[in-house]
Amino acid sequence: MEEFGGDSMNAKRWFALLAAVVLFVVSIGFQLISSFATANFEQMFALEDKKFDEEVIEEGVGNKIVVLHLDGVIQDTAPSTLINTTSYNHKRFLEMLDEAGKDTSVDGIILRVNTPGGGVVESAEIHDKIVEVQEEHEKPIYVSMGNTAASGGYYISAPADKVVAHPATLTGSIGVIMEGYDLSGLAEDLGIDFNTIKSGEYKDIMSFSREMTDDERDILQSMVDDMYADFVQVIVDGRGMSESSVRELGDGRVYTGKQAQENGLVDELGSMDDTIAMMKEDQGWEDAQVVTYNNALGFEQFLGMSMQSVFGENTEMHHMMEVIRESNAPRAMYLYSN
Repeated sequence: MEEFGGDSMNAKRWFALLAAVVLFVVSIGFQLISSFATANFEQMFALEDKKFDEEVIEEGVGNKIVVLHLDGVIQDTAPSTLINTTSYNHKRFLEMLDEAGKDTSVDGIILRVNTPGGGVVESAEIHDKIVEVQEEHEKPIYVSMGNTAASGGYYISAPADKVVAHPATLTGSIGVIMEGYDLSGLAEDLGIDFNTIKSGEYKDIMSFSREMTDDERDILQSMVDDMYADFVQVIVDGRGMSESSVRELGDGRVYTGKQAQENGLVDELGSMDDTIAMMKEDQGWEDAQVVTYNNALGFEQFLGMSMQSVFGENTEMHHMMEVIRESNAPRAMYLYSN
């Protein structure tokens, strides 16, 4: 009887597990059906060679202006997966900028910048692509600053033909930051010892397991100074300001849009609509069409949308954990963080 009762209980457990799996699969199925019902099938099965769809913001004829949005921290994180989507896709933004530059039907580009900055390399890649579009394709590029366009956000704005900010925009924060943690005191209190085997004296530089030495601080400071000098030169070249003026302004502080205009970091004050109107007037394109790029929705992106609707905020948590894990390594940033 006991053996029979045990088999019965095991069977019930397996049945419950199977039922849970079936319910999970059914829930995903309902989400897929719902997404199919609301999807734009012309976009879903777009041709592979069509990277972006154009969404018309303002109807017009003759000339065309493309608006590209940069929102979020400028960081080249892991690529999106079926259950992991990110607000800013570095590779995708560079592709959009490149596409707008090469497209002969596009006459001008407006960047809507809303970012506290981010990685030194990623910011430089965007800056270099902007300069490339200006020089190789001779297209005007304007910047419209959103709530924040600081540090790396200003770095990428500097070469623009015109920079427009809202009076309350937070911008500036010209400089480089590199941060780490010294948890050696806490570890000692907790009785934790670290065993480090290294090939050279500086291999574990900025390790959180011990205090930083003066030599290590000098090494890292020299790196930060080099990157800061590059930041200063980008503004000198892009804004036509003297190096001494830029260094005086570039002590890391943030400025409002109004203050930035007064000190020469910004050209005009206004909104996104004002920036569009300025480009039309400056270039003589009164009847220009204004569009923005959207990703062409292929089957992979469609599945990603469906899976995100199933897992909800877990996808954002997954991305946050990825960023936290990557931040364990010391990294220089053009980043404003309050």
